[in-house]
Amino acid sequence: MTKIASNLQIDSARLWDTIHETAKFGATPKGGVRRLTLGPEDKQVRDWFRGACEAAGLEVHVDALGSMFGLRKGRDMSKPPVGLGSHLDTQPTGGKFDGVLGTLAALEVVRTLNDAGIETETPICIVNWTNEEGSRFAPATMASAAYAGDYTTEDILGRKDLAGVSVGEALDSIGYRGDEAVGLRKFGAFVELHIEQGPLLEAENKTIGVVDRGQGIVWYDGKITGFESHAGTTPMPLRRDALATLSEIVLAVERTAKAHGPNAVGTVGEAVIAAPSRNVIPGEIAFTVDIRSPDAKTLDAIDRDLRSAIAEIGSRRRAEITFDAIWRKPPTVFNAKLVDAIENATKALGYSHRRITSGAGHDACNLANVVPSAMVFVPCKDGVSHNELEDATQVDCTAGANVLLHTVLAIAGVAS
Repeated sequence: MTKIASNLQIDSARLWDTIHETAKFGATPKGGVRRLTLGPEDKQVRDWFRGACEAAGLEVHVDALGSMFGLRKGRDMSKPPVGLGSHLDTQPTGGKFDGVLGTLAALEVVRTLNDAGIETETPICIVNWTNEEGSRFAPATMASAAYAGDYTTEDILGRKDLAGVSVGEALDSIGYRGDEAVGLRKFGAFVELHIEQGPLLEAENKTIGVVDRGQGIVWYDGKITGFESHAGTTPMPLRRDALATLSEIVLAVERTAKAHGPNAVGTVGEAVIAAPSRNVIPGEIAFTVDIRSPDAKTLDAIDRDLRSAIAEIGSRRRAEITFDAIWRKPPTVFNAKLVDAIENATKALGYSHRRITSGAGHDACNLANVVPSAMVFVPCKDGVSHNELEDATQVDCTAGANVLLHTVLAIAGVAS
């Protein structure tokens, strides 16, 4: 690395300005952003991003699922580019930083290299992945998952939102169904900068999270069938109360996750009584469970213990319980050399840091299955994300972008 590269810093004010400039697209009265995938606000920010990439001298390509790729040429174009980026879509009541920081920091890396007149040995490609959030179309991170081969393009194009609009129709409506095949554009490595979306960095007063792994996730759908009966005339010992049964299952999920801690979590996120009435004992309830751990064996152990507990609860309460695993994402282990490169860049820049596990899913977690990948985290205020109150400081965002810059320089090399 040349001397100019070792002293190089991104333009903090420019990055901060672009974050707030793009926050105008879908701005909410409470200071957040509502920019649902492939809606009119998403088209606005995509058009802005395309223009900014082209102004920075990048070749912009769009694949069949609308993911955007801005290619900066390197000295050796036979090498696959270093990919960096994230996403620009948000939750219905999202913030200014989730995904946006990583995508705009990638743009800022390119702008900084341009300003310094630095040519890298390896090309660089910045990316805006379609539908990371999954708030309009399921599944979340669908474009990067299709890139990694988890879904076919046709499958994803056919997915529909609650209004019955398909992904393909939505892409066409905003003009972002590209002609490049999904997965055609190969990377030699991929690095994603993101806010932590959790409280650890802020609590420990650390500036950078060097992400070495991502949580494995198992989603379950459950159904409890008891017996509806009169709330006033049915004696307590004779009841087959589905809601009381669920209450024990909720506590079993909490107890089981704690027993396999500290790196395991469990959540009952949905519960729907089939025919609720004030004076009827609930007879049928559908519910969901979300279990996460960075260790596959822990996920298996939780599954075993939870099924055992649910069987005992159902037998004792004379309720029929179905409990089906509907989706499993194995834990992500990020590329060790890339993680080390991020940590080395962080140390060289003098930022406080810690190794950290990503509790949320990200595009980089999908990419890790097919490309050497890793992530950089920066703190967010109170660990809050997916909320209009989501916030991060200019200093921390700048630090994350500088780590991204120097990680890219370390792996892409500076042309001599």
